Amino acid sequence: MNQKKISIDITESFEEEITCEEIMEESTDLIEKVPANLNSYFKKVKEESEIPLETVNKTISERKKDSKSFAEKYRPKTLNEIMGQAEAIVKIKIFVANYPKKKKAMVLYGGPGTGKTTMAHAIAKAMDAEIFELNASDLRNKNKLQEVLKPAIEQKSLTKLNKIILVDEVDGICAVDRGGLSELLELISITTYPVIITANDIWKNNLSSLRQKAELVEVREINYNIIKDVLINILKKEKLSINDDVLTKIAVKANGDLRAALNDLQTASRLKDPSKFVPDERNRRTDIFNALKLVLKGKPNNDLLKVYDSVDMQIDEIFLWLEENISKEYSGLDLVRAYDLLSKADVFKGRIHKQQYWRFLVYENALLSYGISSAKKNSNCGFTSYQKPTRILKIWLSNQRNAKKKSIAQKYAKLVHVGYKRAMNEFPIIKQIIQSNPKIQQELKLEKDEIEYIVR
Repeated sequence: MNQKKISIDITESFEEEITCEEIMEESTDLIEKVPANLNSYFKKVKEESEIPLETVNKTISERKKDSKSFAEKYRPKTLNEIMGQAEAIVKIKIFVANYPKKKKAMVLYGGPGTGKTTMAHAIAKAMDAEIFELNASDLRNKNKLQEVLKPAIEQKSLTKLNKIILVDEVDGICAVDRGGLSELLELISITTYPVIITANDIWKNNLSSLRQKAELVEVREINYNIIKDVLINILKKEKLSINDDVLTKIAVKANGDLRAALNDLQTASRLKDPSKFVPDERNRRTDIFNALKLVLKGKPNNDLLKVYDSVDMQIDEIFLWLEENISKEYSGLDLVRAYDLLSKADVFKGRIHKQQYWRFLVYENALLSYGISSAKKNSNCGFTSYQKPTRILKIWLSNQRNAKKKSIAQKYAKLVHVGYKRAMNEFPIIKQIIQSNPKIQQELKLEKDEIEYIVR
């Protein structure tokens, strides 16, 4: 919600001040020293120094190998090589072994660099299966999915007995969705192969239908001790040495992102003095429960003004969470003061929406964070179970009641070539038609719960 201006000082890693012109000049010199074509370069070397061809080919191979990033070079190939994800691996094995007894798709969700895609490739190798991979960010519409994914689901593998369909970064299919998600769900229902889907955030509102269709497996952030062990093993393989304190900083600041840690390690290893490498801290998302704990239990300070910046939730929704849970922490005059500040924040919220005066967002945020935290005299140090706002729950229950009606109307509209709005308006009549003839239920491909909704 709040935009931040990010500035990067590219000179901070150098001992002496260096200008951009000097950096450009140095980079030009380096480019001129590297041959554009390694093959022609080594051919020339061979002619001049009569180096054996095997040595030249070996050198070329080593150069190409060294050009790989650590993250790619040391990507785990088998399930046993994947560190820190034992629970998720067990669930993937069970899903593939029992397919399709329960659900036809599994969603691996979690932060970047935790091994979601790697696990999918590793399980495919373990079961000697072909893996058909597509990135959902490139397939945001129905036609593309029909063109690319549907043939893969319908055709057998030419080289393997089994096949796994991998849809990577399903968040991308919903960023600019032109029927892509609904088509994906339909293809999942007809597939005869396991579908593994990855996502950073599966809890987005527009992914609710996917959550119902698929088995959900959380891929947790990797513990920094495990990350550090991986870094040490790679240094041994690369015959490199880096200060233990630097390794600890890299592991901690990666915030569970192993890929980011490997990139930092490679950067540090290329410096003349790796001990001076300062890794950037990766953005860590804060869930709403931790944010509430900081505000309602912690002492008020200026850092609280940024507490909601890392929460993946609109400020209006955060308002509802506070409204629901303030009374669990505050009582007496503290509760009066907190609700008074909440009401003032609500005034600013109303002005923002009515007048589009977004500058007031600063005041709303301050009242909901520092303001409410400062309303209490004493903190409650015990455990408090925060609850989801009942207002959101009521909206959700209403949506659930209408969800089956909407899905049936969509299928009916598609089958008989009428508009969705017309199908919704005429739903009482449509419901009677579907009830009267089981063959129509089969033609519409209604799910079990949809049939129950119709016949009740």
